[in-house]
Amino acid sequence: MPSEQPAIEIRGVTVKRANRAILRNINWTVPAGACAAILGPNGSGKSTLARVIMGQMWPSCGEVTVLGEKFGQTDLNQLRESIRLVQSIGAVEFDPDETTLGVVLTGFFGTVGLYHAVTPAMQRIANRLLGQVGLKKEANQPYRTLSTGERMRCLIARALVVQPRLLILDEPTAALDLLAREQVLATVQQLIHRNHHPPTVLMITHHVEELLPATTHVLLLKAGKSFACGKPKEVLRSEVLSAVYDFPVQVLRRGGRYWVHVHLQAWKELSGPLSR
Repeated sequence: MPSEQPAIEIRGVTVKRANRAILRNINWTVPAGACAAILGPNGSGKSTLARVIMGQMWPSCGEVTVLGEKFGQTDLNQLRESIRLVQSIGAVEFDPDETTLGVVLTGFFGTVGLYHAVTPAMQRIANRLLGQVGLKKEANQPYRTLSTGERMRCLIARALVVQPRLLILDEPTAALDLLAREQVLATVQQLIHRNHHPPTVLMITHHVEELLPATTHVLLLKAGKSFACGKPKEVLRSEVLSAVYDFPVQVLRRGGRYWVHVHLQAWKELSGPLSR
């Protein structure tokens, strides 16, 4: 369960580049141990805000506190040791002949190859996590032979070997088919439930159906502004998402997850009358 101590506190954050405001006056708080999400259309500022939270981009104004450390008053390099980012496949290139287990072990060192001695304890942790993400049988298989979905689950295990306090998942199911997407989402959901002290999880996506049932906090961005924030039932409403995406949608909730339904009438409004 989320604790009282915030993992992320953002106050009045604005990011300007070349006289253009990419983010404007963002305010958001995420408790430690929560599962949160940043949602919004392409170009809404999701990835920029993630870079701010990671300490990779300095805001033009505003205050940022992550894991109790206020930016400007802390060593960001040291803070990043408690944060892990998992991005869509292709963001990191590993040795093509490295094994699945080897890739997970690189997570201890933050490298793309194994250049340091691996201890038996590291081996045990990596093997345990491979089992938890469903890749125990693929441990000694070359990483390059894994499917795209299997690679993503491998990267999640890699991020978790150091027990980060904040895990950021940046569009982790991009380019995955339906089965692979569901396997990745199920893996993250189960890892949260199996861990007595789970990290704060931040999911970044533009697809409502990718939000985990464990999600408790949602920030909805539009054109660099905070359009809505709060609990999923407060934010993921038909009228709210229709306004964000500028066309009518219906939000459905089934099995603890949210789904967006688009009527054919909306297609007619977007592209003109459909051919008969």
